[in-house]
Amino acid sequence: MIPDELALAGPDAARLADELLRAGRPFHAHEVLEASWKSAPPGERDLWQGLAQVAVGLTHAHRGNARGAVTLLRRGADRVRAYRDAAGPPAPGAAEPPAPGAAEPPAGGGFPYSIDIAAVLAACDDLAARIEQRGLADVPAADLRPRLLVQTEADGPGAPSP
Repeated sequence: MIPDELALAGPDAARLADELLRAGRPFHAHEVLEASWKSAPPGERDLWQGLAQVAVGLTHAHRGNARGAVTLLRRGADRVRAYRDAAGPPAPGAAEPPAPGAAEPPAGGGFPYSIDIAAVLAACDDLAARIEQRGLADVPAADLRPRLLVQTEADGPGAPSP
């Protein structure tokens, strides 16, 4: 259970939400992301609200609600895109993922709080399209546990899953 008064800084919220999503607990990730959305500065609200909506979409998928999953995955991806587009192009030198735990600007840096926006959007778009076309029956459980954060060498393809 996530406390109602949860208040985490951006990097901590992103890290905890990532852990919860990869553990198959999207509802709990939603609570973390919603708390961040409500306390975020105005320029970050689309990011956090969009990620919270993605987590709700994943919750619907876990519960067998294909229509709700598609709707919320797309709505969340649209909000994350709005954030990305408002942030503008990555800052010079920000094309590479930051070192784990490194602080970086929340907007315009390409990987705010180490969140891999491009990967999140690609996963949402792909998952929503597959669910819409074929339903939830053939979606592997691993596809309902997306990664939010930039993948590091330590958790690369050969690393064990959480």
